[in-house]
Amino acid sequence: MADELTLSDLQPAQPRKARKRVGRGLGSGKGRYSGRGIKGQKSRAGSKKMPAGFEGGQTPLEMRVGKLRGNTSKDAMPIGPFRTYSQPVNVRDLEGRFDKGADVTPESLKSAGLIAKLRVDVKILGEGDLTKALSVSAHSFSKSAVEKIEAAGGTVTWLREPVKKKRKRHKTSAPAADTEVDETTEEEQEEAEAAEEPADDETEPEA
Repeated sequence: MADELTLSDLQPAQPRKARKRVGRGLGSGKGRYSGRGIKGQKSRAGSKKMPAGFEGGQTPLEMRVGKLRGNTSKDAMPIGPFRTYSQPVNVRDLEGRFDKGADVTPESLKSAGLIAKLRVDVKILGEGDLTKALSVSAHSFSKSAVEKIEAAGGTVTWLREPVKKKRKRHKTSAPAADTEVDETTEEEQEEAEAAEEPADDETEPEA
C-alpha cells in the first residue's frame, strides 16, 4: 500500500526549524568560535545581559547630555510633588451654564459638570464670548478672561493671590555717545571740596 504509514514517513504536523548547533566543527559553518568572533566582551558568556544603553564602560549618552528640569523642582511641569496643574474653564462655558447675576464658584462649576474635582485649582480662561454679568470666584484667571468678565458687568474674585513673576535684571548698558561724561579726576574733586569748606576763625596760639 502506497499510503501506508511507516516510521520513515513520520513528519510533524507543523513545519519545524532545526535548532542552530554551534561548535560542531568547521564544516557546520558555526564551528571553532561558534559565530562569536575572536576575543572581546561579546565573545564571553553573559555578554547578552548588558543593560540597554551600555557603552562598554564609558559614560553613556544619557549621562553626557544636559538635563531638563525634573519633576521635583518647584517650577516643574504638572508632575511630581510640586504640581502646577489647574482645571481650565472658558468664559464661553459660563455663558451657556449660568444665568445673569449668578455667583460662579468651584462648587457651582462642579455641579454644572464643568470641573471634576474640588481639590484641584480652577483657572478661568478667555476663550469665547461672555454677555452675562457674573460674579466669578476662582483660583486664577487669564488676562483676557478678566477683561471679558468685567466688560460684561461682572466681578472677579481671586481665591488665591496671583503670583507675580520676577523680572530679570539686565546689566547697565554703556553711556550713549550723546551724553556728557564727567571726566574730573579724584584729585580735582578733593581740591574743590577743600575750597568749599569754610576756614576756622580761631587759630591756636603759638607755644
